[in-house]
Amino acid sequence: MKTVAGLFAGVGGIELGFENSGFNIIWANEIDEKASITYKLNHTNELITDDINNVRSEDIPDIDILAAGFPCQAFSIAGYRKGFEDTRGNIFFQLARVIKDKRPSIIFLENVKNLVSHDDGNTYKIITDTLNQYGYKINAKVMNASEYGNIPQNRERIYIVGFQDQKHYENFDFPDSIPLTKSLRDVIDFDKKVDDMYYYTKEKYNLYNQLEKEMVKKNTLYQWRRVYVRENKSNLCPTLTANMGTGGHNVPLLLSDYGIRKLTPKECFNLQGFPKDFSLPDLAASHLYKQAGNSVVVPVIERIAERIMRAIT
Repeated sequence: MKTVAGLFAGVGGIELGFENSGFNIIWANEIDEKASITYKLNHTNELITDDINNVRSEDIPDIDILAAGFPCQAFSIAGYRKGFEDTRGNIFFQLARVIKDKRPSIIFLENVKNLVSHDDGNTYKIITDTLNQYGYKINAKVMNASEYGNIPQNRERIYIVGFQDQKHYENFDFPDSIPLTKSLRDVIDFDKKVDDMYYYTKEKYNLYNQLEKEMVKKNTLYQWRRVYVRENKSNLCPTLTANMGTGGHNVPLLLSDYGIRKLTPKECFNLQGFPKDFSLPDLAASHLYKQAGNSVVVPVIERIAERIMRAIT
């Protein structure tokens, strides 16, 4: 069975997608202690909770695939030209160090859509140039969860798949779009009473009157957009973010029989396509919102992983 290691693993969404497609996850790394708690609750492989800068390549087992949803940071082109030493502070070059040392036959990377245009395209060019130098032939595609994962969330991400083997590279293609058959009601329980902490009230929220006036439908989501209430007419959830639990503007809101409320952490995980039996630990809701917002859409990962499996077999 082909083996996978994960960097910047979060709660293990990428790992879950690969596992569901028949791969064997044997090792992962995550810096955040709270995310690691959630990871360990749902995965059995070894997880090292530490900063990537402290992880030595020789301590990572040999693997067939290295997977990473790494943070997007700006590069200094000047620094890059001075050589590898000058770029050690950048997260991508820690990932590149591991790739260079371990030389997995396949790499799988996930990032925000604007990685391609970030810093006038310099960031993306350095990433692809670096991977090419290490012998990887690259395939990349921007995919929306609502079009490729049958998940009612508007979430666009870029997926980069690199192969050392020319034949495997030629065999691989990204999955096609599929119809969206799941509605918001399939992943959000509009009819259930949830904990009082999730509800907005006149006492707790000074813009409540405006929300109450504008929010009239019980099957869609709304957002407070600084100065007005916006209904999401697409019947998709807007892109979940790491600061979902903080309140303020842009947080998705819904109207139920019990009042106006925000999504629960579990509903956010549902909107990322995590299975219903995915366990959430007893942590502050703010940590769980952050974990969901930082994660990936599992069914999209799974479909790409299936294509990788097909390409190599």
